[in-house]
This record gives sequence, C-alpha cells and structure tokens, in this order.
Amino acid sequence: MTPTPTASAAPPATGPTEAADIPAGLTDAEAASRLATEGPNELPRPDRRSLLRIILDTLREPMFGLLVAAGLIYLLLGDRNEALLLLVFACASVALAVGQESRSEKVLDALRTLTSPRAQVVRGGRRQRIAGREVVRGDILFLREGDRVPADTRLLSAQDLQADESLLTGESAPVRKRAAAAVAADIRPGGDDLPIAFSGTLVVRGQGYGEVTATGSRSEIGKIGVALGGIAQGPSRLTLQTRRLVRSAAVIAIVLSCVVTLLYGLARGTWLDGVLAGLALSMAMMPEEFPLVLTIFMVMGAWRLSRVRVLTRRAAAIESLGAATVLCTDKTGTLTQNRMAVADLRGRDALTIPQSPGDGHRLPAPLAAPLADLAYHGLLASAPDPFDPMDQAFHDLAKAAALEIPAGGTLVRQYGLDPSLLAVSQVWARPGGDRLVAAKGAPEAILDLCHADPATRRAALAAVDGMAAQGMRILGVAGAPLDDGPLPSSQRDFPHRFLGLVGLSDPLRPEVAAAVEECRAAGIRVVMVTGDYPATARAIATQAGLSAGELLTGDALARLTPAELAARVGSIAIFARTLPEQKLRIVDALKAGGDIVAMTGDGVNDAPALKAADIGIAMGGRGTDVAREAAAIVLLDDDFGSIVHTMRLGRRIHDNLRKAMGYIIAVHVPIAGLALLPLLFGLPPVLGPVHIAFLEMVIDPVCSVVFEAEPAEADIMRRAPRPPDAPLFSLALVGWSLLQGVVALAVVATLFMGGLARGMPADEARALAYVALVLVNLGLVLVNRTFTPSPLAALLRPNRAFWVVGAVAGGILLLTLVWPPAAELFKFGPLHADDLTVTAAATVGVVMLLELLKPLWAGRLRA
Repeated sequence: MTPTPTASAAPPATGPTEAADIPAGLTDAEAASRLATEGPNELPRPDRRSLLRIILDTLREPMFGLLVAAGLIYLLLGDRNEALLLLVFACASVALAVGQESRSEKVLDALRTLTSPRAQVVRGGRRQRIAGREVVRGDILFLREGDRVPADTRLLSAQDLQADESLLTGESAPVRKRAAAAVAADIRPGGDDLPIAFSGTLVVRGQGYGEVTATGSRSEIGKIGVALGGIAQGPSRLTLQTRRLVRSAAVIAIVLSCVVTLLYGLARGTWLDGVLAGLALSMAMMPEEFPLVLTIFMVMGAWRLSRVRVLTRRAAAIESLGAATVLCTDKTGTLTQNRMAVADLRGRDALTIPQSPGDGHRLPAPLAAPLADLAYHGLLASAPDPFDPMDQAFHDLAKAAALEIPAGGTLVRQYGLDPSLLAVSQVWARPGGDRLVAAKGAPEAILDLCHADPATRRAALAAVDGMAAQGMRILGVAGAPLDDGPLPSSQRDFPHRFLGLVGLSDPLRPEVAAAVEECRAAGIRVVMVTGDYPATARAIATQAGLSAGELLTGDALARLTPAELAARVGSIAIFARTLPEQKLRIVDALKAGGDIVAMTGDGVNDAPALKAADIGIAMGGRGTDVAREAAAIVLLDDDFGSIVHTMRLGRRIHDNLRKAMGYIIAVHVPIAGLALLPLLFGLPPVLGPVHIAFLEMVIDPVCSVVFEAEPAEADIMRRAPRPPDAPLFSLALVGWSLLQGVVALAVVATLFMGGLARGMPADEARALAYVALVLVNLGLVLVNRTFTPSPLAALLRPNRAFWVVGAVAGGILLLTLVWPPAAELFKFGPLHADDLTVTAAATVGVVMLLELLKPLWAGRLRA
C-alpha cells in the first residue's frame, strides 16, 4: 500500500468531510442582508438596562433626594436663585451618573458581542469564525466536540455526532445525530438519530456540519422561551464590603444630621437653617461614590482587558487576579506557537540511527520508500480537511514530499481518541476496492495497538526520548491493509503494523521567557500541565525558564491519594502526560495547600477544573464553548503573554480602586468637618447644600475617571501576591485617608477662622475657605495617585483625565469668584490676590506634609 510518488501534490481524498462536498454557503452580502432583516442570533436580554431604567435608578440615589430636599427648602425660604442652582446641580448629578452608567452599558454590550459563542461557517466558499450572534439562516455551520450549537441546524454530515440536549429536554444522556437531506417540520428535541442539532445544546462527541434553519427567537429554544443568559452570580466580596461601608456611613450621617438640626434649632431658634445644616452634613458624609466607583472600575477593567484580546466573563475574577499565587498553563498553543511542522521522521528499521531534525520544509522530496510509507499513513490518519495543527503538518509534509491520496479514495470510518487509548485510526477505501487502516497517536498507544515485541518497544521509546529532549512532540504511526470483512468496533482489533515515529516541532513563543520571569518576580509560580511526552515538556519548560522542580506524569498522579498529591504539589513544576479530567485534581490539591490558582484549559473535560479554579482561563481560539462558559476569563489569542498582561492589569485595577476609595474617605473628612465647624464654635456657616453639590461635581469624576485611568505603579509586578482575604478598606488605608482628611480640615479651618479673626467679612472668609477646600481637594488627588512618596512622581505620571478635571473645576471656581451673579448664589465675597496666594501656598504645604508622612504608610498601602 506504499504510495507512488507523483510530480505534484493533489488535494486529499474525497470523503464525508471533503471540502468539495460542502456547500459554498451564503455570500457575505447575503449574510449581511439576512442579519439586517431577521436580526442577530440572540434571545432578548431581560437584564439589559434601558436608558429610562438607568434614569429611574439614579433618581433613587440618596444624593439626588438630598439635593431636591434642599432646593425645596430654599424655595420655602424664598431664595429662588439658590433653589434653582441646587436643582440644576441635581439634574447635573443625574446626567453625570446616567452618562457614566450608559457608557458602562455600551461597554457591556460590546463585551457581550465578543463573548458570544463562536461559530465556524462557510461564507463565500471560505471557512471562517464569526460571533454566534452573527449566524444567519442558511449559513453552513460546522460542529465539533465541545461546541455549543449557536442555532438550529439541519445536519448534512454527522460523524459519530452526539449532543447533550438536557437544556431542552431535562434528560442528561446524550443523543445520537444523523445526517438527512430533508427535515420534517414537526421534529422536536429528544430521541436518537434526529437530523437536527438544536440551538443551545452541546456537542459532546464527533463532528459534522449542516445548514442553519432557525436563529434567535425562531429557534427551538426561543420558541419555549428559555433565556441563554449567564448563570446568576452572587455579589462579589468587594461589593459586599462596599455595601456595608455605605450603610454604616449612611446611618452615622442620618443620626448626626438629626442631632445637628436639633442643636441648631434649639441653640439659634432657626429650624429651617437647622434643617439646611443637617442636609449639608448628610451630603458631606454620604459616600455614595463607592458603589459608582466599584461598578465603573469593574466594567472599565473588563473593557481594558478586552482591548488586549482578553475577555472577562465574571467581574469577581478581576478581584482575584492580583492574588493569584500559582498559574497552571498548558504547553501547546499557550507557551508555544501552535504551528506544528514535521521535523524528523524515524522509520521502524532506523529507530536507533541518530538523525538531525529538519524544520518541516527541508525534508527530502521525494522521500525514500520507508519514510514515504510512514508519511503516507500519517496523512491517512489525519483529518482530510485539517484544522488541527498536527494534522495540518502532515498535509504540509505530503505536499512538500509530492505525496497524494489516490483520487476517488473514500474515508469509510473514523475511530477517535479515547482516554484509555490516545490514538486515532481511519479506514480508507480506494477506487479499486482495497481498503487500509492508518493510525497515529502517542507512541506508547501505537505500540500497544501493534502488539510490538520488546525489542521494537525499547528501540522506539529510546528514540522517543532522544527526539523529545530536543523539544519535539512525537507521534507513532501504524497501518495495515484490510480484507473485505466487517469493520471491528474497536481500533484495538485491527492488524496494525508499526511504521515508525514522526517528530513535530512547535517553537516557544518569543515573549514567554520574559513573561515567566515577570511572574517569578511577582511571586507567581508557573506550572506546566500538558498531555505531552515528559521529555518534550521538560525541554519546553527549560526554554521557557520555568523554575526547576519535580515532574509528575498522569499515571503517577492517578496512583496518589488526594492527601499525597496535596503534600507534593508544591514542588512540582511540570505535569506531563495528564488527562484533562486530572486538572481538577491538580486544582483541588493546590487550593488545599492555600494557593490561589489560575488554570488554563480548552476542552470539554477542562470545564470542571476551570470552574473550580479561583481564576479559570479558557483559550478563545482553539477552546470549546463549554470551556469558555465555565471560565472567568477568555484569551482570544491563546497567548501566555496575555495571561501575564491580564494579571498585571488586574493588579493595576485593584491598586487604583484602593486609591479611589482612599481619596473618597479623605475628601469627606474636611467637608464634614466644615459642615460641623459653625455649630461647634458658633461661627457663620461655611458650607451649604449648594457648595457641597458643587464639590460632588468634582469628586465623582475625579474618583471614577481620574483614578481609573491612572497608570500602574512601577513595582506592581515586583510585589508578592496580596492575601486573598485582604480587605479593600484595610486599617492602613483607612488610617492614611483619615490622616489626610484631618490635615486638610486643619488647614482649611485655620484659613477660615484666621480670616474671621483678622476682621474679614463672613462672605469673604467663606470664599477663602471654599477656594482652599477645592485646591486641597485637587492636592489630595495628587497625593493619592501614587503610593510612591514623591509629589513630582504624581505630577509627572501621565493622566490626561486629571488635568481635564482640574481645569474644569478651576474654571468653574474662578467663575464663581469673578462673576457677580455666581458669587451671589454661592454667597462669596471678593478675594484679593494675596488671599489666593495664601490658599495656593497652603495647598502646596498640605501636599508636601502628606508626602513627608507617606513613607510611614507606603509599605502597608501596597500590601
């Protein structure tokens, strides 16, 4: 059955998946037309917030109610201008919140589009991957094991295809599928041999293709009203912490405002002024920015990750990124380029002869007879229309060596991989009527299929060790002619003959070594988990710079008890020859030892491990839909560098979130203090609702926009992972924030009371104090932008949002000072140049003092 070399390569044999038999599908124009006419392939999303709902939710915020209440009281007092200004501020507050929420919804819409199940279709005669929501009726859709079916599909080809339809029927057992030329109109889910793959079901075995017959709400799942939204997740740890803090602050604010109102009314007899003072204190102490900041940081964090081709399916994963201590990564396609090429051929009779590996392109053409037979059977054991990199490598070799499958050959049957036998066999029939079987797979499995004698086995495994030491992935190849009898049910029953070994090279990605070193500096241990041969895994690990450690095979892992594995897993750097389901045991063992585990995966059987890991990372390119659904993060580029970038960005997000929260606590201290100051010392009022409303216009964008855009600290990947149970509002952060607030309050109060002591009119002293408060507010932004003790570090760090917000706030403040109507509304008197100089100098003094104190806190703030 040795092939006869030909002068030129020809397409692979015709068979059930031969490209010539596949319909050309729709053109791009036809698909676009149907998408516009019938709508995207998705069900209505009940969780999507409309603009009206966003507005209504914003109107329920406490700050809006406080502003409206203050405005109504000013109307009762006859102060229409102040009432009107407060209502304008209320509307501005609503507009700002609605704008930020609407932006978040748009970002979420973009993320939903990116995270929708991917589909492989034929458009204009070419296979391509598109988002599941872009599938339209009439598309030719390809399905394989692990795919979530994106739309109801009439099967034109089905090879050992089985689907889990429990989503529709409640039955957990998978059902067989068959191909058919026509489909009855009354077909419903359930039962074997139906020629329809239903939308939302999961392909658990085999492969096939078909024509899409219904999408979106017109599919079977749409007809019965099943929503395909994500599994509802409970509130994250950050959300719970934030809610507790806001509730506590709200209770304290309400109690104090009532006390202030009573004392003000009893002491001065002006109850309306007392109510206004109480409202001002409530507005000053209410940290309503916390939930807004948390939401925006999580949404914008997911958006920033999506820009580097990393999708966040669950916001809680962003919290965990900075705490990861172990990263378990696959080898093929993650550490390596997943571009396989045949680099070495070892025929059965030349296993002990050392050979220099080629590069997949310089192998001789035509090949000598034994190697040609080896390459030929490797081609027959590969998919006729290849997408798997190893299958593609065999096709590339056949083309380079001028080998072809005789025209008219037919693929009769496929025997797929089995967990107990890592090999595939394919039976081919040639036009003359003769048949043959070809197999390829793990060398041990192929040797078992061939019942190899001890001498052949020893020689083959010795050759495998030598080839694997060079970083190659090795496959064994076997084959045999067949008679006309019935085909066996198992590939073990074929009369296979061992033909030799094929070495395939998959070079390391160029950025991996630097990324591994960055992980090591960040205190993150990188562990390789691969199904590849141990020597190959060790060679790639050495190239990648993984820390030296023990290597454990899947067979050895299977013999360990959970306690034994947990005791040893801390010293293991490489898991080789592992099965996908063994990843769950690895995750459980690492977590039992107290590690925070990030785990990569791409297959159906990887889903439990991805779900169990603290951070499940699915491969978006080669991964299955079920793996992507189980994971918290999806890498569209299947790139190890993207994982490390994600961890770096996760740490940055957590850092900036803590900076924003610290700033919010700090800035509310002087505001609340100035609201209480007149009552405690019998002074003229400093802040009214209108002043605090203006400050809120500064605080909200500063904490939600400026800090979110803050670049990462220089040492962010040189710190140890933060403890997983570390609170967002640590004692160090709260203490540092309160210290900043007290210093700011002392400076502003001193300026106000000093002005009054020097005979300054109350309106001028109020203007002086307010200018100082706004400038100190911006100074606190500088102090909190970085944990590094240096004011110049904060000034030189690029952040355009800070300068925009500062310029707007400064412009409005200047307007309130120089424009008489605005000055009258704010009850400001005229200020002189020396007053402004004093406030500017005081602001610089606050910043310098806090920067001198920062080294005492910096280490604890970074923890």
